[in-house]
Amino acid sequence: MQRVQLTEDLSFSRIVHGLWRLSDWQYSKEQTLDLIEHCLDQGITTFDHADIYGSYTCEALFGEALALKPELREKMEIVTKTGIKLKSKNRPAHTIKQYDTSKEHIVSSVNQSLKNLQTDYIDVLLIHRPDPFMNPAETAEAFLELKQSGKVRHFGVSNFKQSQFAMLQSYLDFPLVTNQIELSAYQLENVEDGTLDLCQEKRIAPMAWSPLAGGKIFSADDEKAVRLREKLVEIQKDTGANGIDQVLYAWLLAHPASIIPIVGSGKKERIDHAVQALDVHLNREQWFDILQTSMGHEVP
Repeated sequence: MQRVQLTEDLSFSRIVHGLWRLSDWQYSKEQTLDLIEHCLDQGITTFDHADIYGSYTCEALFGEALALKPELREKMEIVTKTGIKLKSKNRPAHTIKQYDTSKEHIVSSVNQSLKNLQTDYIDVLLIHRPDPFMNPAETAEAFLELKQSGKVRHFGVSNFKQSQFAMLQSYLDFPLVTNQIELSAYQLENVEDGTLDLCQEKRIAPMAWSPLAGGKIFSADDEKAVRLREKLVEIQKDTGANGIDQVLYAWLLAHPASIIPIVGSGKKERIDHAVQALDVHLNREQWFDILQTSMGHEVP
């Protein structure tokens, strides 16, 4: 498995496993542990969480499985997120959906995540969404306290645009190590608005959520999805890929920004397909063919 070096003392597997739907899979602790071990066997060592996933249940489900074999913790990197408050039966005090990047909430959220995940440290903590009510000095204070206590090794953001990233970074004495963004051949917003350029400027590897566009390319009947699906089938044949999902992953993996796709499947064969995409290589012409098909026109 290829690895991406984020800092001198932190690297991620080039493919990350995402647990946002873990509660939907209805796995037992033993089945979840089996899935974790399968990922590790495939070289996937980085696992992506958020406090709110599964209406605040997924971290604990993962932690219960990890507790069956705690020695696996040292073989993985755990990413989790904070900063969103959901209305949930599991959080009855939350009366509306809102963002909260206050020091109190960040520290409290991390302490709960550590308890849920049954670990004493988080490798990377991300602010889940830009907070229009953020006090960056207070957020930075929370980061520093968590770093100094050893509870969080590194910090990053998710879904941040250029100005939002720059604003938070300006309050920190250490670098944000990643920006987790929506990115796929179908969803080009972060390519077109300079967010991906920012990652390259800052020399940070972005994590890509929804790299398969939430499945739209496989079944949607809108004009964009249809034409893109046809093009992907064509390139699949040319490259010998085992499916258009591998072409979609390969399109991201080919980019010089060292994009790290997050695979959010609980099926071993889908995870294996993503890993095998590392062996599917697109040339520049094929990469642009997919880009232009998605845009619906030639580049200027």
